[in-house]
Amino acid sequence: MIKSMTGYGKAIAETPQKKITIEIKSLNSKQLDLNTKLPWLYKEKEPEIRNIISQKLDRGKIDLSIYFDILEDEGIPIINKTIVRNYYNQLREIGSELNLNIDDQILSVIMKLPDALKTEKPELPESEWEIVKSQLLESINALDIYRIEEGKSIEADLRKRIGGILESLKVIETFEPGRIERVREKLLSILKENNGTENLDKNRFEQELIFYLEKYDINEEKVRLLKHCEYFNETIDSPSPNGKVLSFITQEIGREINTIGSKANDASIQKLVVMMKDELEKIKEQTNNIL
Repeated sequence: MIKSMTGYGKAIAETPQKKITIEIKSLNSKQLDLNTKLPWLYKEKEPEIRNIISQKLDRGKIDLSIYFDILEDEGIPIINKTIVRNYYNQLREIGSELNLNIDDQILSVIMKLPDALKTEKPELPESEWEIVKSQLLESINALDIYRIEEGKSIEADLRKRIGGILESLKVIETFEPGRIERVREKLLSILKENNGTENLDKNRFEQELIFYLEKYDINEEKVRLLKHCEYFNETIDSPSPNGKVLSFITQEIGREINTIGSKANDASIQKLVVMMKDELEKIKEQTNNIL
């Protein structure tokens, strides 16, 4: 089964105090590359969050964002009386030294100074974390479904491209007898132009021709190319992640196509090789995005 590395999942959780939104996105990457954006309240849970994601998602560039909207105030700011008094006393001293009038209105200025107000940071309740963890798994599941759905379209395209290569391979088979005859005629033509054929030893010529044609024989390449394409289709049906395997098979397919092109010595076959290379490039683009 093909899975794309591209995906998106979203889940929303609510507590009496917060509306929590979890978003997770993935793009193609050779390894698992995880980036997280978490509120400070959930920072202590980051190792556990990373562990959950790494167990569920094999690889890809993963971006996780968790943010929340406050529905109800969790804490009321507290005046830091000691610091406010110190600010006030220091300002009065400065005012006295500079003959400035420090009135009660200065209090509004003091309250804007650092640490005049303090808000106690609440701890993450275990009940809230269980809700967040549940919705995190929900968002991962949504991303996985997205990957599967996109994988279906990738699979259909890959089968079409491999089918195109196999179809070209069948057409090459039809050109094989004519190719051998054309090579034979080409050699005879060269001999006529240079030395003539009156004294030609036909048996010796046929022996040399066989030796010459062995260099241009593409039967082994055709057999291997057929097997690689069949293995490619079998791998697509594998239930386990197979992007790396498909990339390797694609390299082997490319090697055989290139060898056929270099050995063919035939314009019609060369055209088919170009078509197969074009299909293969599109396959490579797709396999880069397969899990």
